[in-house]
Amino acid sequence: MKLVLMGTNDFVVPIFDAVRTAGHEIVAVFTRAPKPVGRKQVLTPSPVHQWADAHGLNVHTNIGEYNYNPDMIVVVSYGVILRDNVLKSAPCVNIHPSSLPQYRGPSPIRTAIFNGDASSAVCLMQVTAEMDAGDVYMRRAFDIGENDTNADVERRVSEIGAEMLIEYLSRPGDFPPVPQSGDVTFTRKFAGADEIIDWTRSARDIHNQVRALGAGRTKINGMDVKILQTRVHDGKLDILTIQPAGKKPMDWKSFVNGQRGADIKIGE
Repeated sequence: MKLVLMGTNDFVVPIFDAVRTAGHEIVAVFTRAPKPVGRKQVLTPSPVHQWADAHGLNVHTNIGEYNYNPDMIVVVSYGVILRDNVLKSAPCVNIHPSSLPQYRGPSPIRTAIFNGDASSAVCLMQVTAEMDAGDVYMRRAFDIGENDTNADVERRVSEIGAEMLIEYLSRPGDFPPVPQSGDVTFTRKFAGADEIIDWTRSARDIHNQVRALGAGRTKINGMDVKILQTRVHDGKLDILTIQPAGKKPMDWKSFVNGQRGADIKIGE
């Protein structure tokens, strides 16, 4: 099958590589343009761009360059709105990591973890002009552990999504489209302000915040710190890994020892 692939982020790469190794012809790859990265703001291609280059594939970073008529278009975490010239050129499917119509939008995995959900799903769906509103061809549920991070769940979604996509591409006629039903909910992009910890919230809520966003920001003994890893034990929040501003990450015990016996004042 001749395919155009569209995607950007890290967790997309294993999915697209599964398509490549399955023997499908990839006529083009579309991804987001390179972005400045790091302190030196080095212009860096997306993970999907780097993967495509490594395999000698035809890469585009401007959707305006689209001029193809493949057998199918596969979209996973691309981050670009597709217009009629793309959607009408071939059937277009998307892997979306939520149990649609729940958690449409840009951050379904982070939102599920942030909300403390114990399960979610991967949906293989039709791409339409309305965001994440298309019919669903395949749906597979999975569990989210109480300590799973965004990275953990992304890896799980990559594995499940790759299996679903390869199965679908081998016999697309066996999976009739099913309209979405139920209450529709939407996600939003998380910002830096969402990392700020409100210590009046429960231990479980703060734990979910840290594992969803990768860090929680606060002050300890007057220092700006990032809390990188936590757990909840007997209803209380245990801080496992912390990173003071300008320093490398360290375990909580090392941080406390560095305070030389001073009382630990969290949030101050």
